[in-house]
Amino acid sequence: MVILVNENTCIGCELCVKACPYGAIEMWNKKARIRDNCTECGICLEACNLGALQSDIERIIEEVDLSQYNGIMVFAEQRDGQIIDVSYQLITKSRKLAKKLETSVSAVLLGYKIKEAAGKLIDYGADKVYVIDDDMFQNYLTSPYTTAIVNIIQIYKPEIFLMGATRIGRDLGPRIAKRLNTGLTADCTAIDVDRKDRTLLQTRPAFGGNIMATIITPNRRPAMATVRPGIFKSKKPKLSKNGEIIPISAPISSDSLKTKIISVIKEPKTCMVLEDAEVIVSGGRGIGEKGFELVHKLAEVLGCMVGASRAAVEAGFITPDHQVGQTGKTVCPKLYIACGISGAIQHRVGMMKSDFVIAINKDPDAPIFNIADIGIVADFFDVVPLLIDELKKIRECKA
Repeated sequence: MVILVNENTCIGCELCVKACPYGAIEMWNKKARIRDNCTECGICLEACNLGALQSDIERIIEEVDLSQYNGIMVFAEQRDGQIIDVSYQLITKSRKLAKKLETSVSAVLLGYKIKEAAGKLIDYGADKVYVIDDDMFQNYLTSPYTTAIVNIIQIYKPEIFLMGATRIGRDLGPRIAKRLNTGLTADCTAIDVDRKDRTLLQTRPAFGGNIMATIITPNRRPAMATVRPGIFKSKKPKLSKNGEIIPISAPISSDSLKTKIISVIKEPKTCMVLEDAEVIVSGGRGIGEKGFELVHKLAEVLGCMVGASRAAVEAGFITPDHQVGQTGKTVCPKLYIACGISGAIQHRVGMMKSDFVIAINKDPDAPIFNIADIGIVADFFDVVPLLIDELKKIRECKA
């Protein structure tokens, strides 16, 4: 939002100058002038009785014919020609939302030699897949991806556009929203639709994860959201011949690109992404730094990933990329072992869709036991070393 001054209306009363808590408004030739340190808080808008101050948002919200927009569109993100799981998850969820709105689901796929991948999107439930198959899109580049997707949205006019809250999605989403002059809610943990108003209800943590805010985009289209991986589960694909693959020409040429990828050097992948793990052992602040040494040993024996509560991350016991919860990763493994985690709502939101939960905590009233399939009321340091020893014996016997 940018604050604008209508000099024809401004009378130099200085009410806005007095109201601004940042000293960002000054008088120049008896007219208000906005300085560079304006934080766009909007307090001055309320102070001005004559409407001489206006936000650019108010100026640009012209009447939009919402009836021109229809359908739900999903950005199908691919890596090395393979569509990532969150795209399938979003298509599955979109089918449920589309049923409420009585509309269709489409997907956008950019890449190179991706015809087979496009067919899989139909098997997962997409009615149409818009495909740009060009070597320019083999690897992700912000500019061509933004231009291509904006072009497709402007032509086919979906009322809802969804993306995974991945590194690519978080880079791409704001740029698309800016060009389309629409709203974007990032890192959603839930989405739904209001059938009456055909509005996307976008829920995400706010104020450091202490509350959940539901956000809408009532006046612009498409309503856009990036959704955390692992929030929804994808349905099993079914071979379908009902969908349609629509080839789209690249809207720009490779010669016009300001940035080009010369080569791709991949680091050795020592572990999978936390959201994709089938088994996770997580630790809380209560087990301390020494406790995390045991957590890592248990994870090594199980051959699984290590997670953590927000409190453990903030205490410096482990890096933020291991954090599970509202302000961390959302996971849905087959087995989740919570060690010394009390089970605050912020953490439970990030792991409550796990198939099977084992909780170890010496506090019998810990909230984590309310969602645990097996609860062990005992000291972590008494239980886990025994568990590690038994698992090692089992592994040795199998060897």
